[in-house]
Amino acid sequence: MEYGKISVIMGIYNCSSTLSQAIHSIINQTYKNWELIMCDDGSTDNTYEIANYYSIKYPRKIIIIRNETNKRLAYSLNHCLKYAKGYYIARMDADDISLPSRFEKQISYLVDNPDCDLVGTAMQRFNNTHGLADIIFAANNPNYYTLRKTPPFHHATILCYKRVYDMLGGYTVDNRTNRAQDYDLWFRFYYSGFRGDNLKEPLYLVREDHSSIRRRTSIVRWNAFKTTCYGFKLLGYPRHWIIRPAMEMIIKSLVPFFLYDRYRNFQSKRKKHSAQ
Repeated sequence: MEYGKISVIMGIYNCSSTLSQAIHSIINQTYKNWELIMCDDGSTDNTYEIANYYSIKYPRKIIIIRNETNKRLAYSLNHCLKYAKGYYIARMDADDISLPSRFEKQISYLVDNPDCDLVGTAMQRFNNTHGLADIIFAANNPNYYTLRKTPPFHHATILCYKRVYDMLGGYTVDNRTNRAQDYDLWFRFYYSGFRGDNLKEPLYLVREDHSSIRRRTSIVRWNAFKTTCYGFKLLGYPRHWIIRPAMEMIIKSLVPFFLYDRYRNFQSKRKKHSAQ
């Protein structure tokens, strides 16, 4: 059953090796009433040419726009939102995969739960070397206080009503929100009185390889911490609650990248062993 159009927003940047697979995962959705809006953020490889190929092949379904210079993800997603015509907005990253029934199951949940404004899903890690790894479950029954300890939703998995983005004014474009734009969005989401849920089924495959791990620099973690401070104040959390995220930021910044690699490899091997 078709309930309304979904506008899928995707920022793309130097992702030529994974973009086609991500696009095909949208094309192969069982829910067919969608449009895909991709914003190229100044790529220096042939990412734009790949995206443009699909926009020509599917002119009624796929739109490609372009930033004149690299503006980062928050700006790119806001650029996509300017072109969105759907009743719903869905996120998608250019190096990941949405399972075929993702949109169908998320929209059905929203329709069956009219008090819910947004729905995310669990997701499963994968990479080209080891295949599928562990499942990352999103927060169970997320609420106003979930952000004290964990993100309430996996950003790339969400589907929500367009009115949510309209009321929030999209993403905050600031150095503070560089790679922390989702945290900022969640704080403002709850401050505005919205409600969201998560499906326990992993309907989204998130690519985690060496390059994705190495993007989590100390600067990125510091930006996330500054956004956490902003959000805790916005929601009126007690001041001492900031101690825990401060300690986590410091500890994670001190862990060498190769230890993260080893841990992810261990998870992948364990997943394969348990499936046999």
